[in-house]
Amino acid sequence: MTVVDAHHHLWNLSVRDQDWIIGPELAPLRRDFIMKHLEPEARVAGVDRTVLVQTVTVPEETPEFLALAAGHDMIAGVVGWTDLTRPDVADELARLRALPGGRYLKGIRHQVQGEPDPEWLLRPDVHRGLTAVVDAGLVYDLVVLPHQLPACVRAAAALPGLTFVLDHLGKPPIAAGALEPWASGLRALAALPNTVAKLSGLVTEADPANWTVEDLRPYADVALDAFGPGRLMYGSDWPVCTLGAAYGDTLDLTRRLTDPHDHPQILESTAIRVYGL
Repeated sequence: MTVVDAHHHLWNLSVRDQDWIIGPELAPLRRDFIMKHLEPEARVAGVDRTVLVQTVTVPEETPEFLALAAGHDMIAGVVGWTDLTRPDVADELARLRALPGGRYLKGIRHQVQGEPDPEWLLRPDVHRGLTAVVDAGLVYDLVVLPHQLPACVRAAAALPGLTFVLDHLGKPPIAAGALEPWASGLRALAALPNTVAKLSGLVTEADPANWTVEDLRPYADVALDAFGPGRLMYGSDWPVCTLGAAYGDTLDLTRRLTDPHDHPQILESTAIRVYGL
């Protein structure tokens, strides 16, 4: 069985600053993380293909990622960014698809977690942008906080033709040891057939320095019960994961949190199907 890492990032600080890397806790991330660093670790872990996900909301990043994917056999897809609220968003998506490497564009993501309006996804201009995403044959990645899950549910219900991919299980409050109201929000989202989720980013929602598998298990169990293995996929969240786990450890963690019979779906086929890899 090959393994697909459905969620990782890359950045080169000489090309572009990552202005979200602030404070001493994130200081280890303030350096370059590029494919020559990722590929050896991924190959050793048995990862065959990856999905590269946007990090900053600037228009230049996505074309760069598409060109990178075109020249690297490990990157099988890109989840990029564009301003969903721009009136010509459909034309912009078509432009991205026509660029070198444009066939690798599989989805769009916006940093909804940073929006002060908890119902940002329900704005009419955002709804129009999401409609353009589905019309372009793309999926939409959700990076949200637990209090934003109700808006995710309403957005997904309003656009049944669009597949919504929940990154990092919606960032559950693992460090606090709380399940609710996150679990109820996750179950409501999973009740919609056009939603899937990533088992990713969990070690950094726990205590990165002291997490255990058992700390994370209740949250993975809720997701497995809600989505089932056919709508869950593994993501390393590299290099953010390095705050609490090495690359290979994220894959080992996913295997330990799930049944071996479900690994072909969680580690490979869900990502291939959802992103059209």
